[in-house]
Amino acid sequence: MTPPDPTEPISDRVSRSSTVIAVFTVAMIATHLVLRFGINTSATAWGIPAQRWPLLAALLFGGVPLVLELLSKMLRREFGSDLLAGISIITAVLLGEYLAGALVVLMLSGGEAIEAYAVRSASSVLEALARRMPSIAHRKAPEGGSVADVALDEVAVGDELVVFPHEICPVDGEVITGHGTMDESFLTGEPYLMSKAPGSSVISGAINGESALTIRADKLAIDSRYAKIMEVMRASEQRRPRIRRLGDSLGALYTPLAVAIALLAWLLSGDAVRFLAVLVVATPCPLLIGIPVGIIGAISLSARRGIIIKDPAVLEAIDTCRTAIFDKTGTLTYGAPRLTAIDVSPVMDLSEDAILHLVASLERYSKHPLSGAILNEARGRLLDLSDASQVEERPGQGLLGSVAGHSVRICRRKQLLALDPEAEPHLPPMSGGMECVAAIDDRFAAVFRFRDEPRREGASFIEHLGPKHQFDRVLIVSGDRESEVRYLADRVGIGEVFASQTPEQKVAIVRNETSRAPTVFLGDGINDAPALAEATVGIAFGQNSDITAEAAGAVILDTSLSKVDEFFHISKRLRRIILQSAVGGMALSLVGMIFAAFGYLPPVAGAIVQEVIDVLAVVNALRVAFPPVHLTDFDAEPGASAR
Repeated sequence: MTPPDPTEPISDRVSRSSTVIAVFTVAMIATHLVLRFGINTSATAWGIPAQRWPLLAALLFGGVPLVLELLSKMLRREFGSDLLAGISIITAVLLGEYLAGALVVLMLSGGEAIEAYAVRSASSVLEALARRMPSIAHRKAPEGGSVADVALDEVAVGDELVVFPHEICPVDGEVITGHGTMDESFLTGEPYLMSKAPGSSVISGAINGESALTIRADKLAIDSRYAKIMEVMRASEQRRPRIRRLGDSLGALYTPLAVAIALLAWLLSGDAVRFLAVLVVATPCPLLIGIPVGIIGAISLSARRGIIIKDPAVLEAIDTCRTAIFDKTGTLTYGAPRLTAIDVSPVMDLSEDAILHLVASLERYSKHPLSGAILNEARGRLLDLSDASQVEERPGQGLLGSVAGHSVRICRRKQLLALDPEAEPHLPPMSGGMECVAAIDDRFAAVFRFRDEPRREGASFIEHLGPKHQFDRVLIVSGDRESEVRYLADRVGIGEVFASQTPEQKVAIVRNETSRAPTVFLGDGINDAPALAEATVGIAFGQNSDITAEAAGAVILDTSLSKVDEFFHISKRLRRIILQSAVGGMALSLVGMIFAAFGYLPPVAGAIVQEVIDVLAVVNALRVAFPPVHLTDFDAEPGASAR
């Protein structure tokens, strides 16, 4: 027999062992049923009917380890639901109720396998991060310009590296040759391609666009931004709290009570059969079966509603959360900037459409995040765009070109005032959101304003979190600048704002809030993965990033806040129904235990009564899988977000 690997995580060993026991037990129960109802054999071995041997095998293979664990827990004075189940297995064997004992083995081993799977979810995040990072870099020789592949840890500060199209940038650095774009959404959270030209900075983990770029390494790979995010992820995995199962919490009260009643019945009557009878009635199947059935039903219902539950513990934990923390882009907004206004200079003799025509004609040659919004507006106005010539887009200098005989420049206010100092009195005041300034023939022409608009249901969703879901605090934690985040916060009704936050700072905020009260964090970018892992419950919007999805306990496939509310209600309904099954089942069992303690319910009759209680508990738990008439209770109409 191969000894266990000491480096293998304990959760993996527990999961594999529990899965083997569960599969074997199912096979043995099926064999028993075939022998009993199919073949109907009367053969015996050592005086035991052949149809019972598969059940004995299941009890020996799965029950013996549970009994050993039972003895260990008794020595540690731990009394959980599985402890009483272990006693129930022994009782079932003594009473000859082998099928009942085998079913208890199946429920315990299946539950442990599911729990071990949930524990492994955080480590899969690190695996996803590691798979994303390249292991080699293309280093340029100092002389001759030849390119050679080197291991990532061999890259030194100052080395020139080539990043080929669609490759992942290996280190933080600066572009020295080439023009193109990079997708930096994993860090910034912004779903835009960022223009890159000589002098532009690049960050490790960003995905290069269509053009090869030559960069100069500013940091070692171990000091890069991507490596720092991985460090944060490891710390988050180690510090992430594990939610204690509801069944254990209830079992901690129920188990000693049941054992005490059984012992008292035995001592007062002097009849050991009453001890067995009480324990048979006390078998905690409403805990061992009802709760897993309810959780599986909630996972199934969630999947049908476009909500993927990656960690079943979040179904129990979300109802305890009292602080909601939101990323901005893609969660409370749609993640797509829109041109909201064109403020034309009062001294410009061109119309708004004429200015838009010239600017959009030039923006066709730019990869700037805002160029798409300008082009969309021009298309919406059915403007025919012209060709541009002498196009230049230098870092920090804006976009410059010639369109229809006019010199056109798109830049920032500071650059405009250097070009046209007399424009200052005519510039409109700064406001929230994003903007760019257009100059035509070196004169101020217009200010273009942009917004990443909040979701239409945002305000009503935030407003109902307190009264309907008992959230005490709601925060926005974003990497965007203060004015833009404040604008959104005012629109949706959030008072606490943390702007210009790095992934590390986001994690620190979430960790601090989680230490004060259970938290739920909602985000959609790879940059949100560490914070998602650190929160009590992490909810990822969409599957744009495998890393974000792996870090979260739940993934909302349809990026709608109403789906988040549905998740809240599914969890609350699950908790209510499984409490009905567990507490109701235990209450009925308690009544049965009292009858058994007084001798009115012998072991065989007690087993039948317990089976009836089990059926009632399981049937009630099955209700979780069927959706109620309404799964959300807030107004998501367009007018709901107006303020």
